Amino acid sequence: MKNRIKVFRAMHDMTQEGLAKELGVTRQTILAIEKGKYDPSLDLAFKIANYFDVKIEEVFVYEG
Repeated sequence: MKNRIKVFRAMHDMTQEGLAKELGVTRQTILAIEKGKYDPSLDLAFKIANYFDVKIEEVFVYEG
């Protein structure tokens, strides 16, 4: 699943480590999601969207 996490992090001047701490996950988890190697749980996907105060569809793009 494609995502725009890196873009949102850049807009908020945030590191992978910083976002990981805010969400209660590891930096490696954020890295894997950003690279498309790992799809987050629905719960984590909503946490990411809520953290950046955007709709989940603005962060994640489903490619069926």
